[in-house]
Amino acid sequence: MVYNILELYSGIGGMHCAWTESGLPGQIITAVDVNTVANEVYKHNFPDINLICRNIQSLTSKEIEKLDVNVILMSPPCQPFSRNGKYLDNNDPRANSFLYLIGILPELHNIEYILMENVKGFENSTVRNQFVEKLKQCNFIFQEFLLCPMSIGVPNSRLRYYCIAQKNNSSWNFKRKDDIMLSLPKDYEEPYSINSILETDVPEKYLVPQKLLKRANIFDICHRDSRRSCCFTKAYSHYIEGAGSFYTDASPATIKETIEKANSYELGNDEFIHTISELKLRYFTPKEVLALMTFPKTYSLPKTVTTKQCYSISM
Repeated sequence: MVYNILELYSGIGGMHCAWTESGLPGQIITAVDVNTVANEVYKHNFPDINLICRNIQSLTSKEIEKLDVNVILMSPPCQPFSRNGKYLDNNDPRANSFLYLIGILPELHNIEYILMENVKGFENSTVRNQFVEKLKQCNFIFQEFLLCPMSIGVPNSRLRYYCIAQKNNSSWNFKRKDDIMLSLPKDYEEPYSINSILETDVPEKYLVPQKLLKRANIFDICHRDSRRSCCFTKAYSHYIEGAGSFYTDASPATIKETIEKANSYELGNDEFIHTISELKLRYFTPKEVLALMTFPKTYSLPKTVTTKQCYSISM
């Protein structure tokens, strides 16, 4: 079977890359996103794809039917369901476009397969309940997952919700469960080391500013042999707490010794900052963050996009 795909909330093409990596036959017929910067990056990497810059709520069911697609890949806005987004659920305006799609799903007669990704927290939302009820109404069978990249050998902690759905009655290649599955029906090797994704000759602009080192006690610090890193968010390089990990070339022993020495001083004073600065902590570069999210090595970011924009659209 050949899959003709509509990629909604296409962003910078994460779903596109994932589909290509899967090896499944098929093609992205149309991608849709309203973010102009993300679209610039998408077009830079996939120049031949029909990319539409539109609010998804402006797409009618007739327009989607005319595209002759049978698969939808989508990552709707996660802010309505996240802690940082105040968990407003269906009362958040950013959920409106997905609620619109749920509403027109019965009119999308050609759609046979759906893959939807969102943040942990979505599984407890009113919007999730509406989504799965509509899937049932439209005779889809589906399976929900909560999965972390660490569980499939990727050194990044980024727990996410996934739902796969199909409209025919063919069997899954694994035993389906009514409950949300917390692992894939396959064992993977332990995460590889971060060393494999590091860039060389990283510019000094990525060093953590001295003024921020006074809060180094809350930093999550990685080294080249680390097999884990924290979840990166859009706030990376703008905020410190909960936004992502930092990197140092120092060895684990040196990191431990330096932190112990820094902690002998008053938190945040000049001696503390001077000691921590010896680690030469830096941010992961946008390219390294993309690698931790398993974007292919061939993927690139146009020079017209700023570093701040790169972080923002990559998360």
